[in-house]
Amino acid sequence: MEETISLRELYETLKKRIIMIITITVLAVATSGVVSYFVLTPMYQSSTQILVSQQAAGAASAALQQAGFDVDSKYIQTYNVIMKSPYILDQVIDELDLNRTHGQLNGQLNVSQEGQSQVVTIRVEDANPAMAVNLANATAAVFQREIANLLRVDNVVILAPAELSSNPTPVSPNPSLNMAIAFVVGLMAAVGLAFLLEYLDQSVRTEQDIEQLLEIPVLATIAHMDENETQVSKGLTKLGSDDHAKKKSVG
Repeated sequence: MEETISLRELYETLKKRIIMIITITVLAVATSGVVSYFVLTPMYQSSTQILVSQQAAGAASAALQQAGFDVDSKYIQTYNVIMKSPYILDQVIDELDLNRTHGQLNGQLNVSQEGQSQVVTIRVEDANPAMAVNLANATAAVFQREIANLLRVDNVVILAPAELSSNPTPVSPNPSLNMAIAFVVGLMAAVGLAFLLEYLDQSVRTEQDIEQLLEIPVLATIAHMDENETQVSKGLTKLGSDDHAKKKSVG
């Protein structure tokens, strides 16, 4: 027999499990808030920009062409790779006397070209805002010094060094966003669980359940009466009996 689900049945399912749905959603939001505020370490970001000078582009292109690279603006992409290489990062670690590997520092560093320009932005994230500033500036300075030795060019200028603001704000985590995501995910999970429990519930509750289970038609049903209705019914029955007794005595 084909099963169909009406909007009313969906509503009744959600209504019956509304406490569970609200509880799971609230727990998900609360857990996300606690983790965001008290467990995750706030990360601060600092950035600096360098300019690959157009005046020395010819020399850089020639050097890269001799090394087997294309002459386009590929040299900027090459600069980005060099900037995150162990050759540069190990020197940054030595200069700042850091207790971390170049792989760990590489994970904190993001180098990107600004559109099609000659400007490259170095972004560093760290739990210490002052350290993020030092890492960004040290990476730019070491790269500017070492690129002349690597490619025999001197066309890198530091445009905007990183600076420590008076009131640094962490870029992550974002508690509001995390809690909003937790609300949506928790609500979806709770609703899905409500329908799953309803599907797994094999108890017989309606005439349709009997017809589907026994595959026979229902001939009659007995209406459910609550306690108040039962008392009213008994009162009417007693009143009818008293009236009948009075009529009999009069007759």
